[in-house]
Amino acid sequence: MDRRQRRTRSMIFTAFSALLERKTYTSVTIQDIIDEADIGRSTFYAHFETKDELLKALCTDIFDHVFSEEILSEENHDFSHHSSFRDRITHILYHLQEKQQSIRGLFSGECGEIFLRYLKEYLYRVFDEHISVSGDVPHDYALDFAVSSFAETVRWWLKGHNEYKPEEISDFYFESLRI
Repeated sequence: MDRRQRRTRSMIFTAFSALLERKTYTSVTIQDIIDEADIGRSTFYAHFETKDELLKALCTDIFDHVFSEEILSEENHDFSHHSSFRDRITHILYHLQEKQQSIRGLFSGECGEIFLRYLKEYLYRVFDEHISVSGDVPHDYALDFAVSSFAETVRWWLKGHNEYKPEEISDFYFESLRI
């Protein structure tokens, strides 16, 4: 994608996210997105065929960065020298916090369930290699439990408890798993 296409795509994402903060997913129309982004209809359709495709692309854009395999030193956090599972989770939380403006609207109404489904798809990849079970607990059960509880932790945090730092949320999550 060239610079102009990336800029247009970003404008569409920003417009869509802003609309989701004010309206439900089902009530947002393509015309609303076009008006908010100040683009033409053909420009929208050059990037996305449907609103559902836009939602998936927005989630993918957020998660591809959040769940990047390469952990670099970044402006407000550095996990490049940490490799524990807890560090990886805390690093993910930092990225979700950075993207919370975009994500907040995605938690609204029926869109929230779609967002959580996409989030879980990425979480399964990260958690699968770190979940070990003992006794009679099936691996897939433990994986589902860990991913679902973490996804709900993220929802709880970003929907109204963002006064907590990523390290604190990570601590809450891992302490809760010991219950």
